[in-house]
Amino acid sequence: MNILLMGMRGCGKSSAGTLLATRIRRTFVDLDTMTATRCNAPTAGQALALVGEAAFRAAEMEALRVALQSSRFVLALGGGTPTAPGAADLINAQRTAAKCLVVYLRATVSTLRERLEKTDLKSRPSLTGKGVLQEIPEILQQREPVYTSLADITTEVDGRSVDEVVKSIAGELKQRGVS
Repeated sequence: MNILLMGMRGCGKSSAGTLLATRIRRTFVDLDTMTATRCNAPTAGQALALVGEAAFRAAEMEALRVALQSSRFVLALGGGTPTAPGAADLINAQRTAAKCLVVYLRATVSTLRERLEKTDLKSRPSLTGKGVLQEIPEILQQREPVYTSLADITTEVDGRSVDEVVKSIAGELKQRGVS
């Protein structure tokens, strides 16, 4: 069974995913990296800027399909992956077939802003035309229903270290018999 991590950019999917994969002895896969490679770009942000959102989402869906053909990994989805055309259906089909569990790393707007302020904002293109930090409430409001509907496990990240988040996820997985 695969573990898919989803949530807004800045919630810690890649950091938690790397640590979780080590903890539960699985391979870590970052969908943003796979998508960027498909777009011949060094990062997902540069890929989005280079090819545009429609082509980026198409490449992301192909990367997701390829990734889901493997098993026993931890996959960090891109922040917008669950909202891409067809992605929720593909993820739900995997859930229904008991091939994956989806973990939503939930963070508040203030936590996301605080975390993103510490990153290179130039590598993260605006999705709405507003500033990256200014658009967080709007994007979170759009994505929250999708994240919630897909989540098997929701883990709050506010005020918690990556290690605390990973311990919480690992505990939930153990309770569900996923090792």
